[in-house]
Amino acid sequence: MEIEIATIGGYEEVGRQMTAVRAGDDIVIFDMGLNLSKVLIHDNIRTEGMHSLDLIDMGAIPDDRIMSDLEGDVQAIVPTHGHLDHIGAISKLAHRYDAPVVATPFTIELVKQELQDEQKFDSGNDLVKMDPGETMSIGDSGQVDLEFVNVTHSIIDAINPVLHTPEGAVVYGLDKRMDHTPVIGDPIDMERFREIGREGEGVLCYIEDCTNANKKGRTPSENVAREHLRDVLYSMEDYDGGIVATTFSSHIARVKSLVEFAKDIGRQPVLLGRSMEKYSGTAERLDFVEFPDDLGMFGHRNSVDQSFERIMNEGKENFLPVVTGHQGEPRAMLTRMARGETPYELDNGDKVVFSARVIPEPTNEGQRYQAEKLLGMQGARVYDDIHVSGHLCQEGHYTMLDALQPQHIIPAHQNLKGLSGYVDLASNNGYKLGRDLHVTSNGNIIQIV
Repeated sequence: MEIEIATIGGYEEVGRQMTAVRAGDDIVIFDMGLNLSKVLIHDNIRTEGMHSLDLIDMGAIPDDRIMSDLEGDVQAIVPTHGHLDHIGAISKLAHRYDAPVVATPFTIELVKQELQDEQKFDSGNDLVKMDPGETMSIGDSGQVDLEFVNVTHSIIDAINPVLHTPEGAVVYGLDKRMDHTPVIGDPIDMERFREIGREGEGVLCYIEDCTNANKKGRTPSENVAREHLRDVLYSMEDYDGGIVATTFSSHIARVKSLVEFAKDIGRQPVLLGRSMEKYSGTAERLDFVEFPDDLGMFGHRNSVDQSFERIMNEGKENFLPVVTGHQGEPRAMLTRMARGETPYELDNGDKVVFSARVIPEPTNEGQRYQAEKLLGMQGARVYDDIHVSGHLCQEGHYTMLDALQPQHIIPAHQNLKGLSGYVDLASNNGYKLGRDLHVTSNGNIIQIV
């Protein structure tokens, strides 16, 4: 059976992921993501009303016109998890393909919300839920199957999809870390990865997320970030001023920890910001997390400002607002607070906890720098980098190669500089550039079989 892999997006940058695998006459698309930084550099741009071709020209979503060079029918669109760099282009591109979107329940719910917000295109794609550990048949040949393997990442309900073909398995390895003690959900299913590496024809090709490939060691568990956060917030127990925290809105495990520790130090947590309400509300509705009954979640600007007014009236020392804005996004809550545009008044000595790292990209770095400077000018004390990554470092990559023993490797999710550490690691394990280690770019098709 002929196997081709089209590397459409995410092979020259972090963001706008999209890969297509053709097995015989059947094609499966993995991810359709947005490069948010290409949007953020424009003032007040709203992608919901934009045409896909304009977004392609901006470099914001994948240029999927290479798909016309693949001879076959798209049978499924499979996002690995609910981050926008993996699902943010589905509302713009999925309608071009007569295929269902197949994903885990939390991811499907986030995709559904993206499609509801879309103003330019109507999507008729079916939304199909599949749980980690399950398998479905692809196409009519009876020779190709799609399997979801549970992984751990900085969002719940993440999987690595595996396409089983007569020539071996194609494992799409974006995004994960090796967490054996997650705060929410099951540990990464390394046992299944090892089985896939040793059953049948083994692993034909492994497509790997190289975000942290230049970093030595292993990525710590989310429990490490939880304990770091506990230590920081408990140290503020006797502070009688304002404490504000920010993290990735989609990081439900981290939000859960912030809510619990706020209660522990005698403060009422409240979640503020559109995306904070969206992700946490969705997770609670689907029973992935249980929050206290009195936890307020407010996303609309007026509701948020009313919450800030209530906090100021009843005393900042009684509350811990968890807000959007960890990357310094111009319209996010924390940035508005730093600019003095909300009823919440920051005073000298107030604490601002960043339970997130800056995404290593110039736009984010500049905006975060500006936000921190503005907070400092208000007198706030910044607690930075209380976080662990959602991506594998070098020892995790080594463990995955040992488990899967793939015949071919395609590194992804980075630029050339970011891929270099993975190329070195794979080369040291017997792979050779141009033979079975394929460093590629967006818009290429690699013939594996």
